[in-house]
Amino acid sequence: MDINSKEANREMGQPAKLTAWYSGDGREAYPALLPFAWDERMCGEVGRSGQPALHIWRHPAAFVVGLRDRRLPHAEEAMAELRQRGIEAIVRNSGGAAVPLDPGVVNLSLVLPNPTRTIDFRDDFLKMVELIRRALAPWTAGVEDGEIGGSYCPGDFDLSIGGRKFCGIAQRRQTNGYVIQAFLNIEGEGRERAALVQSFYERAGRDAAPGAYPDVQEGRMASLTELIGPITADEFVASVLDVVVSGGGQVERTTPERLLTPDLAETIKKLRQRYDR
Repeated sequence: MDINSKEANREMGQPAKLTAWYSGDGREAYPALLPFAWDERMCGEVGRSGQPALHIWRHPAAFVVGLRDRRLPHAEEAMAELRQRGIEAIVRNSGGAAVPLDPGVVNLSLVLPNPTRTIDFRDDFLKMVELIRRALAPWTAGVEDGEIGGSYCPGDFDLSIGGRKFCGIAQRRQTNGYVIQAFLNIEGEGRERAALVQSFYERAGRDAAPGAYPDVQEGRMASLTELIGPITADEFVASVLDVVVSGGGQVERTTPERLLTPDLAETIKKLRQRYDR
């Protein structure tokens, strides 16, 4: 479903006007939990206002751990090792498993109202899939959805080209709103990112029960530059913003520094205390 279409707007019960927040190119250091804290707060605001929002963000060096990953026997030790290497390791409060972030990875958080409080996971995920397909239309029409075995952060709505995954999608719900999160490997090498995730699991998952974490295999992850040729993260972001504006939405440019209000700093603290322990 096109999130900017009149049909989607009627379904959400109001004349929705999507606002896209773009907070920079991922070269500015900031707490990696900031976008997740933003999602948490914005989910409540969107639920009250009925106006959808999209956050586009990148991070210089982070490793996002899933809730199930954090319960692995040696997760704390593995996260400490990443931090020693200058990679910020955090635990997110949404679904999904471990994902590495760098400036070549573009993250999208689509925050939508849920006035009827109904749950339709497939339709919700498809809103994000449609947005990404439209943004990638200038480069390719070959994006497929469906789980890619051997990838990291596997799920039913993995996005791939030629059997190699470049995007994973997760979700977080509140009472009156929900957020759909996607990471997209635009630049860089899928092999290197997959190796980092696998090394994390090898350390964190020692003594774990079989099947406790994804079996990340070489050759199952790729970036879009590897799959379709020249495309930059900046070009993809520009295309996403074009999709928003062409659908009648608007763009707000900001920075992580401006997003990091005292309220969001407190939310970051609460997320860390609740999930990273």
